[in-house]
Amino acid sequence: MQAIVYTRFGPPEVLQLTQVAKPAPKTNEVLIKIYATTVAAEDPGMRAAPGLNGLRKPKQPILGFYLAGKIEAVGRDVKRFSPGDQVYGNTGLSILGTYAEYVCLPEDGALAPMPANLTYAEAAAIPNGALTALPFLRDAAKLQRGQSVLIIGASGAVGSSAVQLAKAMGAQVTGVCSAPNVELVRSLGADAVVDYTTTDFTKNGERYDVIFDTVGKSSYSRSRGSLTANGVYIATVPTPAIMLRMLWTSMFGSQKVRFTTTGLRPASVKAKDLALVNELIEAGQIKAVIDRRYPLEQMAEAHRYVAAGHKKGNVVITVGSQHQN
Repeated sequence: MQAIVYTRFGPPEVLQLTQVAKPAPKTNEVLIKIYATTVAAEDPGMRAAPGLNGLRKPKQPILGFYLAGKIEAVGRDVKRFSPGDQVYGNTGLSILGTYAEYVCLPEDGALAPMPANLTYAEAAAIPNGALTALPFLRDAAKLQRGQSVLIIGASGAVGSSAVQLAKAMGAQVTGVCSAPNVELVRSLGADAVVDYTTTDFTKNGERYDVIFDTVGKSSYSRSRGSLTANGVYIATVPTPAIMLRMLWTSMFGSQKVRFTTTGLRPASVKAKDLALVNELIEAGQIKAVIDRRYPLEQMAEAHRYVAAGHKKGNVVITVGSQHQN
């Protein structure tokens, strides 16, 4: 099968289209033919330098967390899925491997049936943001119906999902983004949008029950004056300052700083969240946001674009024939 492989850390050119052995499912696994994957915001960093995917060389030579495709074969003990099922989901850090034509995953992995009203590209674009935004809003912030939430980076993969999920949860949503993305964020359901190039949300006199920094561009110290007395500040980037503030506010004061390791949650928990996301998709409350699409062989170019830090929603990689999807 074809796959994008890298054997050393470095610039986008280390990503090479290569022929590798097609995997075979173990007794508890499904073999998925991948039709679409994504380049997540963290992928260029994992490609460029030691860290999450090894220290001396890449631990997993095929990157990629998210996929949409069709089950081609199942192990003899598999009960949850059958050949021909369309699925989408997340492989997790220990497996990765979606920059390829095929991948094997445990049947109890973070997989869900693909909603019938989605294309493969749309399905691949949803888990990245949804599986991050949902636990932050629901579990870390404990967002309640009628509360107000400010989402920083509202046009990104996590931010665009957060806007839609917060609206589905009954919140009043304000998005923060740049001028070219204001209409996109509004179309996702935001009640108000702040263009950060012309307006500083910390000086507009508004107060929010939850402030969600999805891109690591703010801080609790800067944002605390924009929180209500019992407000919660959540951020996806675990800086030392965030972790110290989280510890401090857990013991003192009514405002709270919270962080959660969404990517390290068990696959079974992610699968339950995907089932909930499916319900919201089918109800028309969540839609995919796709900025650009690249074929598998243009992975290096896709990495360059994502690394620039200006993508809207998701960058999708199409793999092989798309059929009707």
